[in-house]
Amino acid sequence: MNLDTSHLSKRILSIDILRGLVMIIMALDHTRDFFHIEAMTANPLDPQTTTGILFFTRWITHFCAPIFVFLSGLSAYLSSQNKSSEKAGGFLLKRGLWLIIVEIIIISLGLTFNPFYNFVILQVIWVIGWSMILLGLLSRISRNAVLIIGLIIVFGHNIFNLFPAPEDESLGLLLKVFFTAFGTVVPLSSTHLLGVFYAILPWTGIMFIGYGIGNWYSKGYDAIERKRNLIISGTLSIFLFMFLRFINLYGDPAPRKEYHDAFKNLLSFFNVSKYPPSLQYTCMTIGVALLFLAFTEKMKNWFSRISSIYGAVPFFYYVIHFYLLHTVLVIAFFATGFTSNQIVQIPFWFRPNEFGFNLSIVYLIWIAVVAMLYLPCKWFKGYKEKHNQWWLRYV
Repeated sequence: MNLDTSHLSKRILSIDILRGLVMIIMALDHTRDFFHIEAMTANPLDPQTTTGILFFTRWITHFCAPIFVFLSGLSAYLSSQNKSSEKAGGFLLKRGLWLIIVEIIIISLGLTFNPFYNFVILQVIWVIGWSMILLGLLSRISRNAVLIIGLIIVFGHNIFNLFPAPEDESLGLLLKVFFTAFGTVVPLSSTHLLGVFYAILPWTGIMFIGYGIGNWYSKGYDAIERKRNLIISGTLSIFLFMFLRFINLYGDPAPRKEYHDAFKNLLSFFNVSKYPPSLQYTCMTIGVALLFLAFTEKMKNWFSRISSIYGAVPFFYYVIHFYLLHTVLVIAFFATGFTSNQIVQIPFWFRPNEFGFNLSIVYLIWIAVVAMLYLPCKWFKGYKEKHNQWWLRYV
């Protein structure tokens, strides 16, 4: 979720290419959630029960959220270059609050199609909103302070996995929301639930790191030095992931398991925790992102042209793709013989546990939905480049 990338894409195309690529891949995971026959009943990352292609289908989408958040921080830094710290910070505060509202009202509806909001889902837009609010406050100090705090959070938050949960329920809930949330469901009433699936601060740390290295993309920064910085930091991140995963002592709440099967051991090695984003998970995903940025800065081909279209309008794409996917789900729901008596489901309406297709159909639906979004995204990208209304900065 960027702030204002129209100027950015003209200078550093690799950022929009990478953002667009993760947006495309992200849609695969949501398509799987809606349409795969086992999405509601099985864990695609369990080496004991999964298949190679199913594991890959879920695992490759692990790269989307952290890169999404990381690039938001980078874009926030670039957006602030010609503004005072007060003005830049003030915009981040307003942008963050807006995103939290969008998550609750617009994204949750697109995900669930439940007009009564019986189950409100808080995910990546929620944590981007909170991260921007915190960034808006701390960026007034200095970029280095933001970077240092981000590194401390990313490297240190897994220490909470070493201690038992507090006995006090209120303190335990706060700890979950800010540090360890996964599947934290908070009853709001007898009929309404709040699902907190993304812990705030671990993702904030990733955004802070993106903001902290934003000066590598500042005007006048040497391109060769930028590439060298990206290669070194990306390589070190990947090696740190491999080292931590091998010693199996710190950096992930789900340690690597040993099986009497080489393939299962391979899957277990890469089965790192996203909820919350562990240190190992962050090193694996952001390390690859840094290397991608290093080697695609001058990329100009059909792939870069297509991917950068999606990457230039991520908020537009993100919102629309949920509504399009869920509309296709409604059509498939009735087309496969389900009735109106089976509409109401938790968390997603029109998504019974027994509904679904094999992975081949899931991939076909994913490709079709992404293709259908290309022209709308291209139109909106052109509209943003030709217009300067205030509200465009928020979408």
